[in-house]
Amino acid sequence: MASGFSLKDQLFNIEKTRYLAGLFAEAVPGFKPDHFEAEVMAGLLPLELKARIAWIAEVLGQHLQGPLSEVAPHILRALPPPLDPSKTDDDFGDFIFAPLGELIVARGLESDPELALDLLGEVTQRFSMEWAIRPFLNEHPDLTLTRMQDWASHPSYHVRRLVSEGTRPRLPWGQGVSLDLRTPLPLLQQLHSDPTRYVTRSVANHLNDISKKDPDLVLDVLQDWRALGQQQDKELSWLTAHACRGLVKSGHPRALRVLGYDPDAEVTVSIRIETKTVKIGDVLNFEVTLSAPGDLPVLVDYRVRFPRATGKASQKVFKLKQTELKGSPVTLTKRHRLKGDATTFKLHPGRHEVEVLVNGRVAAQDSFELTP
Repeated sequence: MASGFSLKDQLFNIEKTRYLAGLFAEAVPGFKPDHFEAEVMAGLLPLELKARIAWIAEVLGQHLQGPLSEVAPHILRALPPPLDPSKTDDDFGDFIFAPLGELIVARGLESDPELALDLLGEVTQRFSMEWAIRPFLNEHPDLTLTRMQDWASHPSYHVRRLVSEGTRPRLPWGQGVSLDLRTPLPLLQQLHSDPTRYVTRSVANHLNDISKKDPDLVLDVLQDWRALGQQQDKELSWLTAHACRGLVKSGHPRALRVLGYDPDAEVTVSIRIETKTVKIGDVLNFEVTLSAPGDLPVLVDYRVRFPRATGKASQKVFKLKQTELKGSPVTLTKRHRLKGDATTFKLHPGRHEVEVLVNGRVAAQDSFELTP
């Protein structure tokens, strides 16, 4: 047993690899599942997820020799039935099929892109091909975008989602794409009224990506969609809020107004920190009291300024409450745990500031001391 890797991790990956091997053993005469499994597991466990996908694809490629035109029938026969079409969300699929995308890119990107796109359209119904489609957008943008126009009305919501997710400007772990930010917008316009949340969430994430470079473009698009009236009000409101979440965190005035919040509204706000000294790992307790002269929707966040080892400060915005003031004071309480074991954000002792943001504007602030 390899040291440093849990038995659970090893068994999980053996099970998944064995499953893939069994599918190809049934589909490909002469495929040796035991050899495939042994070769994969010999190099798999020390790798991170993306490297594991690439490694499985490399080993599979050694067992499936020949051009894509010869390999494609084997892949199609090996595929299990598509993911359940009756589901509407959070059905990403089985990661063990991600290596098929890597293999398709390796065999078909240069020599047979049409066939490769056919295969990606099939495989994405078992596991999202959002990473695999991006090399085709870079090498064959016209061909791929034309195919995506067809996919945008595909019966499978997994294929429809690939259109939005695959063209995202800042897809996590995905290869960068050279598309202009506006190029996929006609596709997103078609997809924004999709009946499936799995698709509309991708559209919102795509717009959130764009907002980091061109906020007004995103807000224009959202207002145009509102005027079209093609999506249900409730779903479009959800999509708009999700697409603007980065802009809201940064206090973008126009985004807040699009969401129905007035950054210039007259609001009286106070903050009281109950625990003025907090140890790393303990809980910061505070309360915020708000009042306004009349009915007023408010989006209340708080921002913590953390001192860093360099002497400079960093900051993070956290959600507090989305509510409506109706003339009488409203008090909100919060328990914020100051985790000392986070791997991505290390806390340092010292004075920390807490700012209350109401409709994107700093409305009150206080501080506390963090101790070891």
